[in-house]
Amino acid sequence: MTVDPVCGRDLTERTAAVAALHEGRLYYFCSHEHRDVFVRDPAAYAARVPAMALKAGVMASASGNMPADVRAAAKGVGRAIAERRMVLVTGAAPGLPHDSAEGAQAAGGLSIGISPALSLDEHVNTFHSPADVFDVIIYTGSGLMGREIVNIRSSDMVVIIGGHSGTLGEFAIAFDEGKLIGVLEGTGGVADIVPRLVEAIDKETGAVVLYDTDPERLVARLVENYVTSHFRRPSVFVRNNRLGADREVPTCR
Repeated sequence: MTVDPVCGRDLTERTAAVAALHEGRLYYFCSHEHRDVFVRDPAAYAARVPAMALKAGVMASASGNMPADVRAAAKGVGRAIAERRMVLVTGAAPGLPHDSAEGAQAAGGLSIGISPALSLDEHVNTFHSPADVFDVIIYTGSGLMGREIVNIRSSDMVVIIGGHSGTLGEFAIAFDEGKLIGVLEGTGGVADIVPRLVEAIDKETGAVVLYDTDPERLVARLVENYVTSHFRRPSVFVRNNRLGADREVPTCR
């Protein structure tokens, strides 16, 4: 349950008319009119209700060939996430996930690393993974493949950049669980075969896949999609889990 910060009406998140992002946090409204009132002066209303930060996961190549322009694009994704005050989630891995966390850190953002390890010592010395750009590291102890599930389920939206088998697994989980997915085109690896994967999977899960070559534009489109529609069914793990359910939204009287 949540509350429309403008009128004070109780809402369920998935039946709200629309949502808005302010300082990285998501607010829900019973009408577009109330959303517009909020957007004109968010400081007057935001403190009225608690709001959870929106989390964007970056799933990407940790090793292999990573051209300079792709690394710069990964940093751009992290920066775009941080500039919207959203929380960055990665697998706390080297390579492109690390680059995205660097981009977020440079923009003053908060980043969470989901480690396969049991401890910082194991994270650094067994998995040879960095710990320098994360505000929080969560030690799952579940290994490389096990932590993929935590990565995806901890993210409200997922960005795919390049990628090998680990990123492929993360994409498959995100798609099967109905997540909002952004693909940074032209970064090689898994990212460049996603259209063929979607065609081969041939399954309606509620997942939405957006494609773009520009990091800033991709993140902007993901946020716009989430606040206008995907928030109603952010994954398959919602009550009354039917595609197309909860189309009726409340109106204030």
